[in-house]
Amino acid sequence: MFTEHPVRRELNDEVHARPPLRIDGPVLVLHLACLRDPGDPGVSTDLKFIADLARHHGAPAPGPASRYGILPRGETQVKWELHTEFTSYTLVMPRPDIAPGAPAWTALPEDALKLAAQCPGQCVVAFILEIRGAGGPVETGQLFPSGDVVASSVGDGAADVWTDFRLDSAGFGRMLMVNRGLTGGRAGRMVQRLLEIETYRLMALLGLMLTRAQGGALAGLEGRLRQLIERTAAPGEAGIPAPGSEDGDRRLLNELTRLAAEAASLGTATRYRLSASAAYAELVARRLEDIREGRVDGLSRLSSFLERRFTPAMRTCEAFGRRLDQLEIGIDRASDMLRTRVDVNLQAQNSALLKDMESRSRVQLRIQEAVEGLSVFAISYYLIGLLKVVTEGLFPGDHGHAHKVLAAIAVPIVLGAVWLGVKRLRRALKGSGG
Repeated sequence: MFTEHPVRRELNDEVHARPPLRIDGPVLVLHLACLRDPGDPGVSTDLKFIADLARHHGAPAPGPASRYGILPRGETQVKWELHTEFTSYTLVMPRPDIAPGAPAWTALPEDALKLAAQCPGQCVVAFILEIRGAGGPVETGQLFPSGDVVASSVGDGAADVWTDFRLDSAGFGRMLMVNRGLTGGRAGRMVQRLLEIETYRLMALLGLMLTRAQGGALAGLEGRLRQLIERTAAPGEAGIPAPGSEDGDRRLLNELTRLAAEAASLGTATRYRLSASAAYAELVARRLEDIREGRVDGLSRLSSFLERRFTPAMRTCEAFGRRLDQLEIGIDRASDMLRTRVDVNLQAQNSALLKDMESRSRVQLRIQEAVEGLSVFAISYYLIGLLKVVTEGLFPGDHGHAHKVLAAIAVPIVLGAVWLGVKRLRRALKGSGG
């Protein structure tokens, strides 16, 4: 009927990508997010693991272009999703009985714990979300022994959630959700948003760890730039030394070049993570808006807690990025200033050299003119000598010294003729560019 664009189907299906799981009744949700190995940033390892998992449960293996899917495992559903730098796995299983005060992970079935242990990559998120129906008290003291509980009414009061954003002894985070009126589809979307808040929160905080690790390196580069600028602005120390001087402008310029290379290397090592953290932080903020929070029992809401703890961490990442930008700008300005000074000094040296060359040219011109004057006399002397020989031949013997008289008369004539000839020759050479 019409010529279809090669990726038209993918474009159309993108809005249907990553559908949430349907949540009906009390369930236990295990959510994992594993950062891919930096040495193997591709998705082939994760896809192989998912394909093996699918074959083990009699499901078709995903294709190489697949980015998400749902695997049935009896009463358990497994949703997997490939993200830019990590892969997430969400297991939804019937909620078992959990002993009062026991960590939630102790209620996980053996195959769920086995999957968690075998996931490729480095686990960043391991989170258990328990979903109950309404009715009965919520013993937050037993569920969250830390006592630092935050809670929110979500979905315009259709459910309540509690968490303490802490890890238990096995490394799992925990959240409780009491469903007071969410249908299966709405409950699935709410669970997905809550899991994304936890996932993107921790992924964003990877940037904070990086800024802490690289903060000393950045401060060192800033200190070196400050010292170089001070040395550049102190002519008594740096000055304009003789060529090859250790403390000269060229050495300062070389040091600035090395500093620029180190700053560029630091930027290369950190900018991706800082940009990713900013993107994750924005997603956290959007998901907090999407859950439509209210207050529960006078406790701090999730958004209020994250505003106090998470937002300052993201501000630290932003400040690190701004400092890095200012460092590179400062290096560029210092380099431009030093290059300008080097150029000015070079121009001064060239001007002095040109003046010296001009002075030498004037001296050479005067010497040349003197030599030309002497050459006039020398040529005239030889011509008069020749004339004298000729006149002596024409007037042999003593005829009143006629040849001497002729020679004397010829002297000014010969001098004038030779001088005019030399002058004309010099003019001809100048006219021809000689």
